[in-house]
Amino acid sequence: MENTPLIQVKHVRKVYRMGEERVIALDDVTLDIYKGEFVCFLGTSGSGKSTFLNMVAGLEKPTKGEIWIGKVPVHKLSEADVTLFRQKNIGFIFQAYHLIASMTALENVAFPLVLRGVPKKKRLELAKAQLETVGLKGYENRRPNQMSGGQQQRVGIARALVGKPKILFADEPTGNLDSHTTRDVMELISHMVRENGQTMILVTHDRSIAEYADKIVTISDGNIEHVEIQRGKGNEN
Repeated sequence: MENTPLIQVKHVRKVYRMGEERVIALDDVTLDIYKGEFVCFLGTSGSGKSTFLNMVAGLEKPTKGEIWIGKVPVHKLSEADVTLFRQKNIGFIFQAYHLIASMTALENVAFPLVLRGVPKKKRLELAKAQLETVGLKGYENRRPNQMSGGQQQRVGIARALVGKPKILFADEPTGNLDSHTTRDVMELISHMVRENGQTMILVTHDRSIAEYADKIVTISDGNIEHVEIQRGKGNEN
């Protein structure tokens, strides 16, 4: 693994104002994440883990501090620039799948490539291949309401991976799945990101999910409490 971090979070603080009240969601968080690392943020609801993900993905701006991805200062980017940056570099896997109900599995997976301007024939070829990779060959023409939760999440994974993003973000990706399907989906995510050499940031409240990661960051009340390196899980720095 490279010595220079891919992602550098420097003294990030996030304060939300709710009327007269100030809620500190992140409090002076500093962390380095390296290329090819699978990092899990573990914490209860309200701990700040999803806020951290949103900050790094450029979905929200920090109140203070800096966030760098490579040489890009994410914290300084305009809304238009950060949107373009995400399209080129980042994939998302959501708890609620967020598939488009009127689209087939193939069309859902191909959708991010539409935003990139990939020609229709090429994007459908890539989407079909990605569906096969996640074990859904033959499901191309099914719509979300014709698939189980596990199958929908596999479509979501295929959609996140089809553009070969450098970084994948996952927010409670198995939160709506039963325990057996959760294991299958986590094995799939873990295998694919390692095979592709991608960097993964996943947030969860479930310790068993965190065990798939190379690095577990325990977060509580907006602060990093503990960083645990899981030796032998993946590339080491």
